Amino acid sequence: MRLIVISIGRLKQGPERELAERYRERFDDIGRKLGFRGLDITEIPESRSRDAATRMTEEAAAISAAIPAKSVLVALDERGDNVDSATFARHLGRWRDEQVANTIFTIGGADGLSPDLRRMAKLRIAFGSATWPHQMVRVMLLEQIYRAATILSGHPYHRA
Repeated sequence: MRLIVISIGRLKQGPERELAERYRERFDDIGRKLGFRGLDITEIPESRSRDAATRMTEEAAAISAAIPAKSVLVALDERGDNVDSATFARHLGRWRDEQVANTIFTIGGADGLSPDLRRMAKLRIAFGSATWPHQMVRVMLLEQIYRAATILSGHPYHRA
């Protein structure tokens, strides 16, 4: 199973990008041994529309176009569920074992994800009730993906 993060907006050079890349590389090291085919990141430019609803619609269309067939969609959404790391790992392990081709994680723009994308999602995750910058959400997501791989492998990184 390939994991793909589709994110509105681009991480500029700096500490957030370096940390995100560190977790992506760590996942690649352990993930391949667990049957994952990699972790890709697709950055989609933010819509320039002045209207929030139009921005959300345009961004949803771009995200939808980037989702391959036979994929499970996971939405990062402030209205989503608070999922602990072990549960998150079980979801990834189950989808891998069910031979899902791709698990897609979506991070919307400043206005969030469209209702249609949220409804399409098999799982909606929130990192607490606080509002987080999109750059930090990406870093936290990549850390949780890496943590899930360590849980699935029995590695001591995750100590519960």
